[in-house]
Order: sequence, then C-alpha cells, then structure tokens
Amino acid sequence: MRAIVMEEFGGPEVLRVAEVPVPEPGPGEVTIDVAYAGVNFADIKARAVGYQVPGLPFTPGLDLSGRIRAVGEGVTGLRPGQLVAAFTDGGGYAEVVAVPAATVFPLVEGISLRTAATLPTVLPTAHALLHEVGRLAEGETVLVQGAAGGVGTVLGQLARLAGAGAVYGVASSRAKAEVALGFGYDQVFIGEDFPEQVRNATQGRGVDLALDPVGGQTLRGGLASLARFGRLISYGNASGEAPWQVGQAELYPGTLTVSGFSVLALARSAPEALAEIAERAFRTVAEGKVVLPVTAEFPLDEAAEAHRAVESRTTTGKLLLRVAGE
Repeated sequence: MRAIVMEEFGGPEVLRVAEVPVPEPGPGEVTIDVAYAGVNFADIKARAVGYQVPGLPFTPGLDLSGRIRAVGEGVTGLRPGQLVAAFTDGGGYAEVVAVPAATVFPLVEGISLRTAATLPTVLPTAHALLHEVGRLAEGETVLVQGAAGGVGTVLGQLARLAGAGAVYGVASSRAKAEVALGFGYDQVFIGEDFPEQVRNATQGRGVDLALDPVGGQTLRGGLASLARFGRLISYGNASGEAPWQVGQAELYPGTLTVSGFSVLALARSAPEALAEIAERAFRTVAEGKVVLPVTAEFPLDEAAEAHRAVESRTTTGKLLLRVAGE
C-alpha cells in the first residue's frame, strides 16, 4: 500500500510516498481503508521538529475517515465494512491504518466521509475548550485566537450555540477576519494590540473566557484581555516560543484561572472521555448546527504541498488529503 513516510525531520520535502506493508489489527484495534485524512498543525510540528513522534520512520496523520477493513481480538461494537471517523496518534496519511478501537467513531446519518475526516481532532477540541474545560455559561463572553482556522471556525459556532453573550476573534489578516465573521463572531480583531481592542469592545470589562493555541506573547495578550474571574485555556504553542509561565503576580490581581488542554493527551490517557466528547460534538454537525469548511483538498501524494499551504499562514478552515475518497 501507499503511505507518506518521513525518515528525517525537516521541510515539506521530507514527506515522501512509499510502498509499505498493509497493517493487521492487533488486540483492541481495527484497520481502516482510508478515504480522507485531515491535515493539522500538529502534523507540521511532527514533521519539522519531531513533536509527539515516537521514532523514525514515521507516517503523520491524526484524523481520518474511511471504511473498517478488519477488527482485532476483543473489539466489540465495530464491524468490517462500517463507515467511520477515527483519531490516531499517527499513521493517517496512508491507504490503510491500524487504529485503537476506542478512538474510532461510527458515522451517523448526515455526515459524509469527506466531512467526517475534518471532525476527530477539531470537534472534540472545540467542544472541550468551551464546555468540559472552559465551562462556558450562558451570557459569558469569549475570545478566540486563530478565529479563521479549523478549530476557530467551529469555536465561533459552538460558542454561539451555547448562548455566549458575545464572541470575539483574533486573526492575522483582514481577509481571514472576513472569513471568521461568517462563523458566529461578533467582531474579529487584527494585530498585536488586540487586548486594547477587546477592552474597547467590552467597555473596559474584558472577556470571561480566552482560548489560545499560539502561546508566547499572544498568550500574555489573552491574559490581559480577561475580565475579573476570567479563564484562559492554552491548547497549543504554534508560536514556537519558550514554554509559558504565569504566577501569582499575573493571576492574583484579577482572580484569573489558566488551564491547559491537549486532544492528543486526552486520547492517550482517557480515550473513553474523548469518545464521549466526540459523540456530543459530532451530533452538532449531524444536526446541521455546525459546519467545518474544507477549503483545500490534495491527493495523498501531494502531502508536501498541503504542508506548504498550512505553513504559508494564508489558509482558513480545514485541509484534507484525498486517499480513496470520491
């Protein structure tokens, strides 16, 4: 079978098409004939610096959709031929992948294979940020970094569904801000002075919940944007800056809270919790309440081009690799 394999870390050119053996499911696993695979920023970090890569050679790919090929010993509730979405910690950029059954999600009516590949990382992440970790209450205000990205476009819609009083976003360009405004945002700010823009928009109060995948100075700006008793959730470090630290001096005056979330860590430590969150989150798509825009699609052998597109910082929504999808 064909798979994208990297034997070293580096630029997109290290992603190469290779012929590799078809995997067999181990105990507690299923194998899936992949239709589509999602392209995530975590894949870029894995390729470039080895983020969450256990060893080389390595095939990237965290989320995918397809049809179950075979089930391993001890697997119940899943069967060959079933259409599914799945979350895995690597291997999605391939024609066949072995995945733990605990993070395989049968598709419900109303979700296509193409749409399904966008969901396993983005939807649970967005849902958990707002509800399980962020504990958003009706009427509260939200600030989202990367508002035009895959997670950002979903966060705007889910926050609106949850009854947020106002949903604010931050984007890196006016074009991206215009995109985000179509997905539930009241205002989208541009530039490093977004904390001042937030204060102006909220009559000096700030927001109740800030969500940050960037880290570094952006995270500091998120803290500065919080209202009293506000909460900030860090769920990434796209800036590549040194790990952030906050302490009494930053938190005590405003009675602030900082939390962290990683869908990768949740999948490894508590896959049953991820499955429960995914079921609730996927339902919003099946019911037509949330849309995740696919803005670019590449054939499997153009995975390097997909990575270049993400690294250009000009993309919005979700990017896919077409493996066997129509």
